[in-house]
Amino acid sequence: MVMKTLQKKQRPALILIVEDNPGDVLMIKRAFRQAKMPYEMMIATSGEEALAILGREEPYTQAMKPDIILLDLNLPKMSGKEVLSEIKKNEAFKLIPVMVLSSSSAEQDVVSSYALHANSYIVKPSDLQESLAVVEKVEQLWFTLAVLPEGTGFSGGI
Repeated sequence: MVMKTLQKKQRPALILIVEDNPGDVLMIKRAFRQAKMPYEMMIATSGEEALAILGREEPYTQAMKPDIILLDLNLPKMSGKEVLSEIKKNEAFKLIPVMVLSSSSAEQDVVSSYALHANSYIVKPSDLQESLAVVEKVEQLWFTLAVLPEGTGFSGGI
């Protein structure tokens, strides 16, 4: 079987956003509306919810594996680093690329995220224009150039 980029698969990119700040979720959604490639997005507002989605636990039994995860580090109860650790040690999820999207530019956060096998670390943009630029780069790299492990889709994406 020949592996293809998401663009060549001619299906929507499947994105799981793990973010508890409604303002940041709104900015990410607005930025992705400018994407050239179709996508489906599911939002988890906590680490526990993200892991439940990935594990297809109630009420997410119909959720499918995303192509990519955008993960905030500062989450309630379970931190983004704990979520990242759980994802990367689970055989069913560890190949899903995880992009940390954090307001922190602290070296220790960057280093520890990569040590936990984050696939990239991006400091959150502060406005819509910067968000649009980030989404454009994410789309170019992860949807157009990179060959990703096969995802099977979300049911009823946002």
